[in-house]
Amino acid sequence: MRYVSTRGQAPELGFADVLLAGLANDGGLYVPAEWPTLPAATPGTTYAERAAQVMAPYVGDDVADLLGLCREAYATFAHEAVVPLVQIGDGHFVQELFHGPTLAFKDVALQLVGRMFDTVLRQRGQRVTIVGATSGDTGSAAIDGVKACSNVDIVILYPHGRTSDVQRKQMTTVDAPNVRVVAVEGTFDDCQDLVKAMFNDAAFREQMGLSAVNSINWARVMAQVVYYVVATDVLRGPVDFCVPTGNFGNVLAGWIARRTGAPIDRLVIASNANDILTRFFLDNDMSTAPVVPSLSPSMDIQVSSNFERLLFEMNDRDGGATAEQLQRFRAVGRLTVEPDQRAEFLDGTFMAARVDDAGTLDVMRRTYQASGMLLDPHTAVGVGAVEQIAHIGAGPMVTLATAHPAKFPDAVEQATGVRPPLPAHLADLFDRHERFTVLPNDLATIQQYVATTFR
Repeated sequence: MRYVSTRGQAPELGFADVLLAGLANDGGLYVPAEWPTLPAATPGTTYAERAAQVMAPYVGDDVADLLGLCREAYATFAHEAVVPLVQIGDGHFVQELFHGPTLAFKDVALQLVGRMFDTVLRQRGQRVTIVGATSGDTGSAAIDGVKACSNVDIVILYPHGRTSDVQRKQMTTVDAPNVRVVAVEGTFDDCQDLVKAMFNDAAFREQMGLSAVNSINWARVMAQVVYYVVATDVLRGPVDFCVPTGNFGNVLAGWIARRTGAPIDRLVIASNANDILTRFFLDNDMSTAPVVPSLSPSMDIQVSSNFERLLFEMNDRDGGATAEQLQRFRAVGRLTVEPDQRAEFLDGTFMAARVDDAGTLDVMRRTYQASGMLLDPHTAVGVGAVEQIAHIGAGPMVTLATAHPAKFPDAVEQATGVRPPLPAHLADLFDRHERFTVLPNDLATIQQYVATTFR
């Protein structure tokens, strides 16, 4: 498998080089040069075995013992099924993606990607510095995935004061010599812009051996395709999915599963008050607005970096056109897609809905009263979106449960009166010492910190 950049000016690379590069050197994101056909399911496979089957066409021979790495990664999950399906209504299921070490769906990819990094770097005798931005969950999952890696240093940027206390402490209490955490005085979009700017500084990128674990890294998206496939294997399709959406990587993985042959009908994009994606898919209005802090902070995003990969497909893989549109979007805060092009490509695949904080709390309260199930606020946005569109598809609907309710105890308690306890391995989280640095939203300052920290 070869990979191309969404902006058309970077060289084609193999999987291992794409894994280590993260962002293409033309500022684009890597995607497969062609989409493979999804391997047929084998009865009786475990999640790890199915994951290796699904990812093998993308990885090829670039990573030694893919199945072994999958078995190691998913042995860290607390549930035997790894991503179990739980029915919450007539034809409506939630897929619990939060049974990994940091209690969020990012673990599904990052427990594996961290192991891939260490394997490839060890084979090559190289070392990298990972720089990542997080709206809450990616940071802790990335840190947990690489904290034991002997060939990786990691710096995570998060928006100061805009994550939950549990999310913050999961990052800042890790005591490992290769881990640094920075609270940036700004929004997640600011953090993401800083990361992209560092990658676009060729000299700095080369000096530090920069790499990425955000969903700009293709390996992240690839690993997320698997749980869509597993759900359709179990429910025997066609299946609709509702995805709480911020940076677009999770729902993009669903589109890729569908594109490569999984029996998926529709993908519902669920937004909170930061609804730029919902406005685009409903009204062709992709215009930025100030980020509004919400009860679902991992979705408090206005610039969804993974949308670029879908835009590249909408442009019939024209990298020049994609780059031009994105440059204009960054300049004027609005992206325009021609109505006929949009209609022809989307073809009813995507639906969208918006759920504000009041609606989120209402969904959490009603779900608890009806079933005793506690939903985190992100998952509640998804469940509320399903209610709004009045799902009447031919097959079941699966809402992705992206985080454990204990990651957002204040919101859960506000909605239900119940404060969910942290699992045993995190029970003492609030007694652990925090280590982090507060820095301004300034590229030169951040670069200097990264350079001097791991020189």
